[in-house]
Amino acid sequence: MPQNKYPLLHTINDPQDLRSVPRAQLRELSDELRGYLLDSVARTGGHLSSNLGTVELTVALHYVYNTPHDRVVWDVGHQTYPHKILTGRRDRMDTLRQLGGLSGFPQRAESEYDTFGTAHSSTSISAALGMAQAARIQGVERHAVAVIGDGAMTAGMAFEALNNAGVSDCNLLVILNDNDMSISPPVGALNRYLAQLLSGRFYTAAKNAGKTVLKGAPPLFELAKRLEEHAKGMVVPATLFEKFGFNYIGPIDGHDLDSLIPTLENIRLLKGPQFLHVVTKKGQGYKLAEADPVAYHGPGKFDPSVGLQKPAVAPKQSFTQVFGNWLCAMADADPRLVGITPAMREGSGMVEFEQRFPDRYFDVGIAEQHAVTFAGGLATEGLKPVVAIYSTFLQRAYDQLIHDVAIQNLPVVFALDRAGLVGADGATHAGAYDVAYLRCVPNVSVACPADENECHQLLSTAFAQSHPVAVRYPRGAGAGVAVQAGLETLPFGKGEIRRKGKGVAILAFGTLLYPALEAANALNATVVNMRWAKPLDIELLLQVARSHEALVTVEDGCIMGGAGSAVLEALQAAGIELPVLQLGLQDVFVEHGDPARLMTLQGLDAVGLQASIARRFSALLAPQARAA
Repeated sequence: MPQNKYPLLHTINDPQDLRSVPRAQLRELSDELRGYLLDSVARTGGHLSSNLGTVELTVALHYVYNTPHDRVVWDVGHQTYPHKILTGRRDRMDTLRQLGGLSGFPQRAESEYDTFGTAHSSTSISAALGMAQAARIQGVERHAVAVIGDGAMTAGMAFEALNNAGVSDCNLLVILNDNDMSISPPVGALNRYLAQLLSGRFYTAAKNAGKTVLKGAPPLFELAKRLEEHAKGMVVPATLFEKFGFNYIGPIDGHDLDSLIPTLENIRLLKGPQFLHVVTKKGQGYKLAEADPVAYHGPGKFDPSVGLQKPAVAPKQSFTQVFGNWLCAMADADPRLVGITPAMREGSGMVEFEQRFPDRYFDVGIAEQHAVTFAGGLATEGLKPVVAIYSTFLQRAYDQLIHDVAIQNLPVVFALDRAGLVGADGATHAGAYDVAYLRCVPNVSVACPADENECHQLLSTAFAQSHPVAVRYPRGAGAGVAVQAGLETLPFGKGEIRRKGKGVAILAFGTLLYPALEAANALNATVVNMRWAKPLDIELLLQVARSHEALVTVEDGCIMGGAGSAVLEALQAAGIELPVLQLGLQDVFVEHGDPARLMTLQGLDAVGLQASIARRFSALLAPQARAA
């Protein structure tokens, strides 16, 4: 972007430069930073609303604290674009979330200012407390700051960390970035003054001295304590966080630098755990995002002067939409169905379900563990819970999946969106491990639909079972197969032969069936749509194994412990010795980039599958196939 459009911002190459800017110019810098951020995200796509809301807070933190010596942990990490711009990555923002470019989240390997990777939520307080304790143990004068979004505070892990931190003597600051409400009337000049007063050393010292003196006279101590709580209660929220052992300050306007900077300067002089409550607005400074922060949460490329526009040609139906439509149809047919999401209503395709069936819709917040056990409780009473959850987020509730659902064999359906590689969000959001971590759990079944229609049918099949079943499907659209009307099921645990060939049989799990069919056409190989990773269709597997000279397993999850491993186990149990080539995700974390390009790099597109099979089994293929 032209330097003359953002002249002050282009002088900031790191926070040291920022700290040399006169305070009077910080408002101008924040305006330029917001404009640069908007222009940048409009070019690349990415998270917008949350980042527009953290501009002033980011400026204030790097202005007051001696980063990177002082540690700042951002939670959730998708609010860190201003942080990236101010910490030496401004000129690389055009590579954001692209292969080989900047991550959309903090990444320790990317910058020393990214102190902790936070792509999943509610981890910042635990991490920052660990950093603060390390500084204490090592005798280093250092501050640790956790910036946690209000949504992330719904997770139990955040409160576990607060409970631990409140009894420590570490220099830890927790900042609650409360961006789910507009600035309320108390957040003004009076509240700014009180926040600065409550964060001052005189107030803290006087309060501590008063406690020491008055503890000798219990009635007076209790009276003073009640007066303090009532006085705070008139101008600030309830002092819940003080019950955890924190000194609570706020709420203050998170867009007011004249409030943020003095308050942070005061807090920096205090000892022990501090809690600062700031109120920000998602989409701040861009009217379209302010009006609809959900739509602008993670937009693709767009023209900021026009805003988001509907595509001229309707895109193919996504798997998420298939699930949302199925959920509403099944809810119409069966009043026992209840839908659960851990704060991913839009992402999981549950907007219409919430509107049509509000009494059977439950958004439990960013609390995946609770979501799964809550589903178990519903199931014990005869309801049929459907937990709509990203594959990567179900990992956070693995204990609950085993103990609270599987051991009790409860009929919970897990609709696993974002299975396989997810593209721009990278390794933290990839659904690479669900088959491996689910198939080893007794009572749990795993379905792998190959296309949109099969997804609809397998969801119905899963719902009809009396035990836990996961249906995994990728982000975005599939092959474009039309979804048939109705709630037709497919045979449980059964696959199908989709193409008959010779010599080599390809066993495809999920949407890789279609590139496998392309490869098989060139190789004259058999293709089996396995449909289920657990239970395997053993009868079909053995039939194919006995009529072919080699097998190839194809999946968009990790090879280690995945569906291919299940095939090898079944062959071994049947006493069949046959060469098997396992193709899937290698034992590496696959970073962000275009999904199709990432699949190509993993060798999981049609060309890659064909090449791998031809290399391994050239002697078994027809001459023309070997040449191809």
